[in-house]
Order: sequence, then C-alpha cells, then structure tokens
Amino acid sequence: MLIDTHAHLDEQSFETDLDGVLARALEAGVEKIFTIGISRSTSEAAVRLAEQHSQLFAVVGIQPNYVAEAQHDDFSKIESLASHSKVVAIGETGLDRYWDHAPLDLQKEYFVRHIELAIDRDLPFIVHCRDAEDDVVEVLKETTAGRQLRGVMHSFCGTTATAEECLSLGMHISFAGMVTFKKNDDLRSVAKSIPLDRLLVETDSPYLAPVPVRGNRNEPANVVHTARCVADVHGLTYDQFAEQVTSNTRELFRLE
Repeated sequence: MLIDTHAHLDEQSFETDLDGVLARALEAGVEKIFTIGISRSTSEAAVRLAEQHSQLFAVVGIQPNYVAEAQHDDFSKIESLASHSKVVAIGETGLDRYWDHAPLDLQKEYFVRHIELAIDRDLPFIVHCRDAEDDVVEVLKETTAGRQLRGVMHSFCGTTATAEECLSLGMHISFAGMVTFKKNDDLRSVAKSIPLDRLLVETDSPYLAPVPVRGNRNEPANVVHTARCVADVHGLTYDQFAEQVTSNTRELFRLE
C-alpha cells in the first residue's frame, strides 16, 4: 500500500467524480491521500473533505503565490484549522520566484510563520520551492535553531546539492511525476542519491501526471507509477519500495 502525500482534491476537475477517484486509488493500492490547502478557502475545503472521507487527511496553509491576496485574519484561520484531528501538516508554504504574484519578502514572512506554527503544533510542514532553492535553504537554516526540522520538500526538482542541504536539516524529499519524464535523467540521479528513509512520493494531483499517463488529469492512483520509477533507480522491487516509503510517511506524519 502507498500514501499519496500531496494532492489537491478540492480542485474543480475533481468535483464530478471524486468518489471514483478515491475508489481507483484504493484499487491501485493507495490507502491514504493528503489533500493540500493553498489558501484559507482551500484549506477549509481540505478539512471538509477529510471529515467526509476516512481515506483523506488535510494539510492547511497559504501557498507563497497566494500570500499577497491573504486577508488580515486568514492566517489566524489556518492556526485554528491546525488543531483539527484530521490535519496532519502545515502548508503548503515556501518560496516561488517563477511567478510574480507576491513580493519575496512577504513570501519569506509567511514561510517563517508557517514553520513556526508547525513547530508550535508539533506537525511537519510542506515546502513549495520554485526557482528559489538558495532562498528556501537560507530560511530553513535560519529557523532550525539547532534542531532537526520535520518537513517535506514537495515535488522536488532541485539539485543534489540542495537535497543534501535539506537532508542535513532533517527534511524529507518527495518526488512527483516529473521524476518519470523521459528526459529527466538528472532528477532520477537526484532521487537515487536520497537515503531510503527520507523518501516520499506524491502526485500533486491534478497536475504533473507521470509517465505513462502524462498529459492527462493526474489523480492519486497514479502515484504507483512514480513509486515504480524511484524503486527502479534504487534497485528495489516495487513492494520493497512501497513498504519503505509508507513507513517513512507514517513515521513523519505520526499516522496510526
């Protein structure tokens, strides 16, 4: 069995067939799915979905591209949601230099607030990083205070050097469908360098569908393709790899 550690099941593309999506996930061996907030409203939606479906857990936060739109009480609502029994992490948070939707200083302010909230509530945090590897590592180093961090570099597509720095700070590294793309040998090389006990897998549904379903709407059942790819680069069978990453996920997120 696998756990899809990152999906956006509140997206409009899932409105008409979410029950089918969840059934296909179970059929594929995906026992649990984390549905992720990127704003106050989507975080509230994630919690509602987790309340309605035992297969789902929620992650709540304000993604860096949305922090400029946040109202004055939105983060207070995230703090409140963080206490919900179905919330297993804070995020997604982080930094993004690709899209010019929010000033970097404001992104950093919210990034630190999310990390501090996660530490305060003894929860992991989920990091979005796009074209901002050095900045993200700098913030992580500034917030460690000499302790190991409980967090995930989500949909990792960075360098081995960045991965090593994040690992040294206590972070886990999660791979999505991009690691399966035919011309992505460099990312597969990075995946091979990650210690087995720090690996996670995800879909980032409905985005980043892996080979052999690339170009379609992504859904949690497809995390098996990413898992097979990363298992191959580590020289493991699918079952061996699935057992390891599921154990990693359960331990990091303290799932029963």
